[in-house]
Amino acid sequence: MDWTPIWLSIKLSFVTTIILLAMGIPLGYWLSKPGAFYKDILEALLTLPLVLPPSVLGFYLLMAFSPNQAFGAWLQDTLNISLVFSFEGLVVASVIYSLPFMLNPVRAAFSNIQRSMVEASYTMGKTAAQTFFRVLLPNVKYAILSASAITFAHTMGEFGVVLFIGGNISGVTQIGSIALYDSVERMQYDVANRYAAVLLGFSFVTVLSVFLVNKRLVRGIIG
Repeated sequence: MDWTPIWLSIKLSFVTTIILLAMGIPLGYWLSKPGAFYKDILEALLTLPLVLPPSVLGFYLLMAFSPNQAFGAWLQDTLNISLVFSFEGLVVASVIYSLPFMLNPVRAAFSNIQRSMVEASYTMGKTAAQTFFRVLLPNVKYAILSASAITFAHTMGEFGVVLFIGGNISGVTQIGSIALYDSVERMQYDVANRYAAVLLGFSFVTVLSVFLVNKRLVRGIIG
């Protein structure tokens, strides 16, 4: 069994999770505040990958990033960036596809924080930035940890989206799930079984870590 696709999956999952942490925390905080109707529209668009077939999202991303289309041609001619059949393209597709798994838990956690805690911080003379980092973030840390673990696991198991945008290029875009599919197509079931076992192990460890984090959160609330 070639471990390159597994390590590529881990790399993709790690990079995607880091990017979504940087995006999801401020975006989740902003969406948690009451606002105009356009916020609901934006949140619906960002949550759409949860229910959209991966093949549909992958197809539209492929069309958008293709050098034969306006946006893809602009990326290539102006910025010298080619996202189709590249690891960078996998990252962009994974960020879009996994965004709801980071955003929704974080937004919900921010929404559940009592307004009185924020007002008390302001009363004590804390600035908005100090309140965010010293009051709000500590109260949503377990939600962030759970969202990060779920995002990582979801990216590890991606197939349709990354297959459309990245293809099946060994050492470049062939991640674990695609290597598993490729092994089955070649009727190499023993190799496919090894890939499946590794991916199953990663998924189990991730789900277990989420349960442990949530259990600690519940104990903290009760205690």
